[in-house]
Amino acid sequence: MAQTVAQPTATPAPLPLKAIAPWAVFFGILMLVLLYFVGAEQGATAVVSGEDVHEWVHDARHLLGFPCH
Repeated sequence: MAQTVAQPTATPAPLPLKAIAPWAVFFGILMLVLLYFVGAEQGATAVVSGEDVHEWVHDARHLLGFPCH
């Protein structure tokens, strides 16, 4: 006769909020900076002079729906 043995199941350990918060803030700031460079780095509010940043993010502007022409 074959006897079946119940296998213990693994449960993931919960992550504390204090471990996640710094990474969430870091990625939030990073996303805001990227959104600025894609959406607003042109014209009177430009941080970088010239058209270099505009040309690097030109396709992303159109993909995200920002007008630039």
